[in-house]
Amino acid sequence: MSDIRPPSTYKPLPRELVGLAGVIALIEIVLDLSDRGWIFDPTLRDRVFMAGAFWSGLLHGDKPLYAAQPFTMFLSHAFLHGSLLHMVMNMTILLALGRFVSDRYGPNVILPLFLVSALAGGLAFGLLSWGSTPMVGASGAVFGFFGVWIAWDWRRHRAAGVPVTPVVRRVLVLTLVNVVVYIGLKGLLAWQAHLGGFLAGLAFGGWLEARGLRAGRFSRAAARRRRDGGDPGF
Repeated sequence: MSDIRPPSTYKPLPRELVGLAGVIALIEIVLDLSDRGWIFDPTLRDRVFMAGAFWSGLLHGDKPLYAAQPFTMFLSHAFLHGSLLHMVMNMTILLALGRFVSDRYGPNVILPLFLVSALAGGLAFGLLSWGSTPMVGASGAVFGFFGVWIAWDWRRHRAAGVPVTPVVRRVLVLTLVNVVVYIGLKGLLAWQAHLGGFLAGLAFGGWLEARGLRAGRFSRAAARRRRDGGDPGF
């Protein structure tokens, strides 16, 4: 029997993505254990939310706990979740879409995209929400990864000269899912953050695609110059 085996096609998740998801998961695990009274005390989640959740009122005159809170909440809310299930759902999508983004654009894109989308999600929530309920969760940032995927898919269809109808359909499905979940949760869905993160992801994805096209043109032009002029490229 031969010992030769086919090469493995498994590709591990990028460290940047695993690290980001790991930090978010660790925070929620600590809060969940404290909810159960196994470590610290059951009030920990409330105290962490008071300091790190996104409170729209802080943008409309409410007094913060500390001076920087109206600014830090634009990012800190994305690292907190309402429950273990909430976190698992967001991280599952983040890992799946994060792998795609990393494979296409490189792992260094993961953290900037997450942060930009979280900021945009917080901004949209602050502008469009007037309630007193705090907002937590990475879903706004996760929708930024959806935005990059849609931007790539749109350009892919246009480059192939085929209708973009399937891309539009995917956006409509995402919208419908948000509407259904919003109704099912009786309004306890931060659709504003989803919208802000998604639009930021679209813009980010468009920039990444344009950068890739420019790099490709420069590379082809350089190859033609070397071929036509005998330039060895050194």
